[in-house]
Amino acid sequence: LFHSPLFVHSFPTTTTSSGRRSQSSIPTFSPPSFSSSLPFFHNNNNHFKTVRNMSSASSQDATVNVAANIDFVKESMKDAISKREGDEDVRLVAVSKTKPVELLMEAYEAGQRAFGENYAQELLSKAATLPSDIRWHFIGPLQSNKAAALVKGVGLEKLACIETVSTIKLANKLNRAVATLHEDMDDEEEKKRLGIYLQVNTSGEESKSGVTPDEVSNLAVEISTNCPQLQILGLMTIGAPGDFTCFDSLDSCRTDVANALGLESEKSLELSMGMSGDFEEAIARGSTSVRVGSTIFGARDYSNLKK
Repeated sequence: LFHSPLFVHSFPTTTTSSGRRSQSSIPTFSPPSFSSSLPFFHNNNNHFKTVRNMSSASSQDATVNVAANIDFVKESMKDAISKREGDEDVRLVAVSKTKPVELLMEAYEAGQRAFGENYAQELLSKAATLPSDIRWHFIGPLQSNKAAALVKGVGLEKLACIETVSTIKLANKLNRAVATLHEDMDDEEEKKRLGIYLQVNTSGEESKSGVTPDEVSNLAVEISTNCPQLQILGLMTIGAPGDFTCFDSLDSCRTDVANALGLESEKSLELSMGMSGDFEEAIARGSTSVRVGSTIFGARDYSNLKK
């Protein structure tokens, strides 16, 4: 059965007698280790201080069957989609932070094209190394002083969106970065806008980034009015572990933002919510884009992360 590389569709599924697929077939995951052969993006102005050694896959990486894991996730997504109302497709974003390019290529060869990265330096390096038809979602905190280098380094063709916009300061920086890129383009059709998601702190936790639900509509209007080079694609949240009301809150925020922007339908805005531990519940509550990492690539190893 063929699946779009970006979306999982609501096709019929086959389940076990218990009504769910068992995860017992998922291979045992081992943290990867890295060597130093991958070329890095170098910035003489020292825009990025985060450096990691994320190149060659070790023998431990061979224990992760990325293609089988993607198949499992897609089947689980299809099952969740089939149980909810509506027929919206759901995008799978494979979160590949700290993972070596060899594992990303395994996902790519399995048909995956949407990848998520949390660190600007790492995204710049991988985007320069991996196939050009990958669409990158930046899903980590982004300081406004690093926005221009990220947009310029990855480019509007490869950079699908920034999912973590929660201040007008960052939006203005991204808007100016895109406008600067456009100055070097003669063809008007090449002058694409940069997609963004507004990150909402639906749990109220101080440890989580994002604008509050009460403030997101005002931010959306301010960005829509003052940042013509940006396109608001939807809303994103992380939420508190196990608190699924965070997903309901983001869905309510979407309605408020759609009304504030005068959109005909709230469904023209996406909902990026759900990760490895809760993506099925997120889909049940309306998610149109899930960010799945460890279930696909295995446990993460941060021991080689330097800042």
